[in-house]
Amino acid sequence: MPTLDRQDSVFILDLGDTDNRFHPDWMTAVNSALDEVEKGDEARALVTTASGKIWSNGLDLEWLFEHPEQFTAYTSQVHNLLARVLSLPLITVAALQGHTFAAGAMLSLAHDLRVMRADRGYWCLPEADINIPFSVGMSALIQSRLTPQTAHEAMVTARRFGGEEAYARQIVDRAVPEPEVRETATALAQSHASKAGPALETIKTRMYAQVLTALRAESENAPDSRLTQ
Repeated sequence: MPTLDRQDSVFILDLGDTDNRFHPDWMTAVNSALDEVEKGDEARALVTTASGKIWSNGLDLEWLFEHPEQFTAYTSQVHNLLARVLSLPLITVAALQGHTFAAGAMLSLAHDLRVMRADRGYWCLPEADINIPFSVGMSALIQSRLTPQTAHEAMVTARRFGGEEAYARQIVDRAVPEPEVRETATALAQSHASKAGPALETIKTRMYAQVLTALRAESENAPDSRLTQ
């Protein structure tokens, strides 16, 4: 389960050491951690990392298939989490030490900055391969954070991007050796900790107003059709 630590002004949210799929309890734990991060008005920033070979593999489809009656509540929880991270009133850095797939990749895009392991691991949106469409809100998020060409290729071809290529295609902001991922992300977050506050929140909410509206609309009116992983 996710855990929260702190290093000076930087909160370190570790998503866990498994597939880190979006199980309802996992999302509740992440939101509880974010509640703690948002408390107070001191300088602070957030690094989101994980402990194993996977940063996040996205939705917990196994749980969802076992609880179809929870579809609406579940997808609402997912969209709300993406919207919350995108609009946090502080700088957020995703430290991608391992595979980052599907809704996990979208969660990484909701962060302000991304640092990825250069030599191993993939960033991928596999929805075209598994025949599951993106929601309108998720499409808006992806297209707001990637260049048009990269968004098209990632969404339509389900291409797997390694760290160096993800950096070249501007999916991530840094690609470094695995031992340096968390350190680099923490240093980057620390350098922006003083920006935390209402002004930054306003900047983000205005910059991504259409994306946030789309994500929140999805959470309020979750569709009855299949969603992305």
